Amino acid sequence: MDNGKPSNAAHLAAPSYRLAAMDQDFLLGDSMRGVRFQLEYAKAEEKLRLWGVRSTIVVFGSARVRENGPGRHAFWYEEARSFGAIASKHGGALTATSGLRDNVIATGGGPGIMEAANRGAFDVGAPSIGFNITLPHEQEPNSYSTPDLTFRFHYFAMRKMHLAMRANALVVFPGGFGTLDELFEMLTLRQTGKAPPLPIILFDKEYWQSVIKFDALLEHGMVSEHDRKLVHFAETAEETWATLVENGLVVPAE
Repeated sequence: MDNGKPSNAAHLAAPSYRLAAMDQDFLLGDSMRGVRFQLEYAKAEEKLRLWGVRSTIVVFGSARVRENGPGRHAFWYEEARSFGAIASKHGGALTATSGLRDNVIATGGGPGIMEAANRGAFDVGAPSIGFNITLPHEQEPNSYSTPDLTFRFHYFAMRKMHLAMRANALVVFPGGFGTLDELFEMLTLRQTGKAPPLPIILFDKEYWQSVIKFDALLEHGMVSEHDRKLVHFAETAEETWATLVENGLVVPAE
């Protein structure tokens, strides 16, 4: 006590006295979930705008694929890498036009197919994006996405939103549950008109037709003929690029 006044040390130390923006316990509480969603949106959005990223080509695929992996893994990796280079070189990612870049490669930021596509952009000196996610077994960013455009999300929903909102095209290499989740998210957005028209290419028709019976969905009346035509197939990086352009991908004049 000082001159008969009680000490205010407990007040200064109380969690309620912390500045709200500096109070991690408060920010990570249930009541701030909406604010955390907003922060995950705003942080990535600010960086993407600073880099002038107007549009992207999203590349999905398995994190388990390796450059020297078994079976067709090595082929898928190499073709994803080649596609990343082709799209970055010809799509408008290399140079900003009026301060804007188009068709910038965007991936989930991890290893496997994601690494390969980012690596292709890196090979030709183009920026690329990595939208990473916090997982129980921590996923580290691959070393080929542009550091200033490499993000980490807690919420899958916000990560998916950023993957979708600038997408000019979607290229899906072979993958598992995560890849299927992302593919059907985009297909549903297209089917319902929640996303603008964009070409969707599945790489390696044999793989995808063995995993998903698209024609059976049509035969049983679960999708329309229009829905079935949302999906195209390609077998090489060059064919993938050509199919995107044939199906409406807008590229700047070279």
